[in-house]
Order: sequence, then C-alpha cells, then structure tokens
Amino acid sequence: MHTYDSPYVSDWFVISLRWLAILGLTVSLAQGDQLMLPRNLFLVGLTVWNLVLTFIAGINRRLNFHRQISLVIDLTAAAVFFWMQGGLSGPAFWVGIIPILSGAIYFELVGALLVGILIAVLQVVFTVMQYPLRYALPVSVYAVITTMVVSLVFGLLGKGAIQSLRQLRLKIQDTQQKQRRVENERLRAIYNLTSTLVATLNYQVVLDSVLDISMTALSSDPDSTPDNQIISAVMLFSKNGKLEVASARRLSSSDIRIVLPCQTGALVKAVEGGEPILIDNIAEDPELSQMVTLHGCYQVYCFPLRSGFSVYGLLLFGHPAEGYFTQERINILDILSRQAVIAIQNARLYQNIADERDRMIEIHEEARKKLARDLHDGPTQSVSAIAMRVNLARLMLDKDVKMTAAELVKIEDLARRTMKEIRHMLFTLRPLMLESQGLVAALQASSDKMKETFSQEVIINLDEKLLEEIEMGKQGVIFFLVEEAVNNSRKHAQATHIWVRLHSVEREIALLEIQDDGVGFDVAEINRAYDERGSLGLVNLRERAELVNGFLNILSAPGKGTKIQVFFPLSEEAADRMHRAVGNR
Repeated sequence: MHTYDSPYVSDWFVISLRWLAILGLTVSLAQGDQLMLPRNLFLVGLTVWNLVLTFIAGINRRLNFHRQISLVIDLTAAAVFFWMQGGLSGPAFWVGIIPILSGAIYFELVGALLVGILIAVLQVVFTVMQYPLRYALPVSVYAVITTMVVSLVFGLLGKGAIQSLRQLRLKIQDTQQKQRRVENERLRAIYNLTSTLVATLNYQVVLDSVLDISMTALSSDPDSTPDNQIISAVMLFSKNGKLEVASARRLSSSDIRIVLPCQTGALVKAVEGGEPILIDNIAEDPELSQMVTLHGCYQVYCFPLRSGFSVYGLLLFGHPAEGYFTQERINILDILSRQAVIAIQNARLYQNIADERDRMIEIHEEARKKLARDLHDGPTQSVSAIAMRVNLARLMLDKDVKMTAAELVKIEDLARRTMKEIRHMLFTLRPLMLESQGLVAALQASSDKMKETFSQEVIINLDEKLLEEIEMGKQGVIFFLVEEAVNNSRKHAQATHIWVRLHSVEREIALLEIQDDGVGFDVAEINRAYDERGSLGLVNLRERAELVNGFLNILSAPGKGTKIQVFFPLSEEAADRMHRAVGNR
C-alpha cells in the first residue's frame, strides 16, 4: 500500500459513482420485489468493498495495482449480479455500467471499450443460454450495440474528465512548486540578510542590503525581477531626535532630503507603540504626507526599528496596488525588519565602540596635556626656582654665611612643597589606596593631600552602606570623576570649601554631588561657547558619567557657587527607569 500527500480525485469519482450504482441496484431490486432474496446479500458485499475503498481513499492511500484490482472486482461483481438477477430480463440488467464507469475513469477510452466488450460477450452468452436462438439473436445484437455505445460515450467522457483532472493536478503541482520556490526565495532573503549582518558592520551596506533583500522577498514570483513599483526607505533618528532618510529606493531626491520631527501621526504611534502600522490614506498623515512620492501609494507599511527601549528609526514600504500588503507579505516584512534591527544595532554598537576608542584616545591625549601643564605650572617652576636659589646661595656663601643658611631653609621648604605636589599628582594618576582600602579611604586621602598641598578644604561625606552595592570598577570611575570636579573647583571657583557627597535618592538610584561655595558661572553661556575653548573639563565629566550609565546635571550661577550632580543606577531595572524619566524631560 502506498501513501500520497494528496487524495486521488479519480478514486473519489469511482467511489461516488459506485455508491450511485449501489443505490440504483437497491431501488431496482426493490421495485422488482427481489430486494429481500438471499442471493442479493451479494449487494451487501459490494457495499462493504466500497466502504473499504472509501476509507483507503480518505487516508490518501492506494493498494498495489489499485486500479486493476478495483476494475476486476467491479467486473466480477457485475457479471455475477447480472447472472443471478436473470440477465437482460432481470431488474438489474444495467449492472454492467459499474465496471464500464470504472474502466472509463481508470483507463479512459480503451478501458471502457474493453470492459464493454467483455460485458457484451457476457450478455450474448447468457441470452443464448436463456432463450431460443431466433429470439436470442436480435436481443443480443440490440444489447451489444447499446453496451458498446454506452462504453464509447463513457470512455470519451472519462478521457475528457481524466485529462482535465490531470491538467488540474499538474496546475496544482506547478502552483505548489512555485509557492515552494517563493518560500525558498524568502528564506534565502532572510539568510542573505543574516549573512550580511555577520559579514559587515558597515552602516550603509547594512541599510542598502535591508532594502534590496526586502524588495526581492516581497516578489510573488521568484523567477521575475523585483517589483519596481515598491517604494522603500530606512529613516533613522539623528542626534537632534529627528527622522532623516538614511537609504531609500524610488524616493525622489527632494523627499530624501526631508527631515521629519516625528511628533504626530503614524510615525509617533509606531515609535511609541513599538508595533508596525499599515497606513491606508497617506494624504491624511501630517508628517508622511510631506513626502510627495508616497502620495502615489495606496498603502504604506511602517515598521519601527526598536530594540528594548532603544529606537533607531523606521522602515517604510509603499505600493500603488490595492491590497498589496497581504498578511503573508506583512509577516515577511516583520521577519526581515526584526533582522534589520539586529543588523543596525550591531552596526551602531560597532560605531559606538569606534567612537569610544576615539574618545579614549582624546582623553589620554588630554590627560597627557594636563599632566604636562600641571608639571609646567607646578613642579617644573618649583624645580627652576630651586635651581636659581641654589645658585644664589652658592654666590652668597663667601659673603654672608647667615643669609646663606636662611636661603637654604627656603630652598628646603620649596623642595618639600614640590615633593608634595609631585606625590599628589602621582596619587591622582594611580590611587593605589582605592584598590586596597576602597573609595572612602581614597577620597579622604585625596582630601588630606589637597589640604596639605593647596590648602583647599574638601569635605567627604559618603554613604558607606550604599558603596557596598557599587562594584569596584564604578568606584574607580567615581574617584576620577570627583578628582576632575574638585580640581576644576580648586583652579577656577576660588572656593573656600568643596563638599563631596554620595547618597541614595530613590530605590537603586544613587546621587553623587560635588558642591563648592565659589564664584560660580553661567552654565548656558559656558555651554554655548564651550566648543571654542581649549579645555575638556566638562566633556571629561560627561564621559565619566556615561561610564557609570549616569546622567550629569550642573547647577551654577554667578556668585552662588556650583553643584555638580551625577545620578547613576545600581541595577538594570533602575537604569531603564532612570533613562525613561530622562527621556521624558
């Protein structure tokens, strides 16, 4: 027995016609008052046989030599039934039509004619045996002619029906093969996009590949060229929070230059909801309607490029045909778009790493310049002064011993002060106490050295229980952030006191504050002209705040001192909560 993926229609035709024939035999026998005769139990056997064939066809199976077996059994049953019911004079004289129908469907014209010949021979033999020759001969001729005509008609009908069924089956198979090719092409598109994701981290290559592969995947025929009516674009958020076209297909040059604020309409719904949106009337959208090319589209499909709380932009697809974006095409775009999010995210992360590397180079370069400035302004000048005073003491040695001794005392004091400055610089470059005794001890030691070296009062107030929740890497960043802020205050604020505080402001969010009572400054004015300054003090503070996933806030005004605040999270949940709050400001 063989199993097939789909049912054979010819089997169902034969089974259905056999059921009609069984029904007709039942009615014929009932009209002739022969239905209840014991010999008609043969009809029950034929019914059981048809039930078995119905079950086999229902489970898409076939016997070995199924057609031949079915035809032989039909022919045998018809012959026996014809004989038992009295031949041409019986109520079921037409029973021979059953094998004729089976032969016509299974073997077309040839099968119907061969079965018709066998039925005709049976009719002639039985008639000759039943009647005298002078009566049997005309009856037999009439029966043979009728049987052969019926066989010819049903054979031609069977041939036409089977050919139609065969063409229909071939058409269905061709459609299924084409559908499989489409599915394979779409799977290949997803694979190509994934391969592109792995093969390159170039931002523009990723964006172009997303659009090209999406257009190929949307094509309903893999053998044809991609649909040249599809309009597509990747829109990404710029640094100022507006949507710009990063890559596009079939958008006009004026539309590519359009910048959208993403404040109303479908764009905001897609970005905030995180779900794709199908736009039926683009002219009613307050922002997308600015793109003239999209006015020719019956529908526009908008997919947000979002991962977690990070939104990179949107994918736009438009087509002039009504109902083009079927559920199947939408599902394909969803898959490709989600892959595109991963690709864009990876490219963005790689770009961020490259930018971070460049920033680290700038920070190291600035640290070297700062060290050079500090050495030049402090120890270098002191060493030069020591050298000049030693030379002066040597000249005074022969003239006035007492004045020479006093000068040597001054030189000693200057050397000690220079040594303190150098030690303070070395401590801030690498505070070994931070690694061995923790942040509190390191900041307190830095405060003592600041007092000893520069007579600057720095007051440390840290929540030590809170420090237990902060890993050592973040504590190092906090130390250098405090050092940067305290040094800025010492150099520029003319402050009497500097306060350093660390405490919790709400669940799993800490606040670091560096405050002074100095001269203060206009924050807005400084930020406006900061790019023209040579100093990177505020830049360093912001970058170090980002290293702890924090948010920097500077409060200051002329004559009112300065307060530097750094809010930073202690867990991933707190980070999401804090950055959502910052984003909503």
